[in-house]
Amino acid sequence: MAFAGTAMAEDLPVPEGPVILTVSGEISHTNIGGTAQFDLDMIEALPQRLTLTETPWYDGVQEFSGPLLSDLMASVGAKGQELRIIAVNDYAASMPLEEAQSIPVILAVRHGGALMSVRDKGPLFVIYPFDEHPDLNNELVFSRSVWQVVEIEVMP
Repeated sequence: MAFAGTAMAEDLPVPEGPVILTVSGEISHTNIGGTAQFDLDMIEALPQRLTLTETPWYDGVQEFSGPLLSDLMASVGAKGQELRIIAVNDYAASMPLEEAQSIPVILAVRHGGALMSVRDKGPLFVIYPFDEHPDLNNELVFSRSVWQVVEIEVMP
């Protein structure tokens, strides 16, 4: 039984639906061509966190849910120092991996309980807990709050 658990921790399943996220770079757990590719079901199979927070992009407190970025990075065996988060329009921002591990940043897949469409900053949106950590309300963190995320590269 222990062997089966170990194998599951190292091998990612192959996505059955459309791929919405590709993680590449300094990772040890892959599923397709040296990358870790995720469909919606795989993202939603990770433990989910609900974040209630105000953001600069919406009026009032909003509800977002999705996996912690730290759990996603653990699932791919991230070994680097920095994350390069890339949007569908090629906008990219860098975030220290340590920040993703020390702050409950989520990769939101739902907003107000509904799946996020590309039109509404989906399919994935980096959400910081701004209300829990008011010191995060600054331009640097806002620039790291990438929406329409499709790729994360783990850098050395």
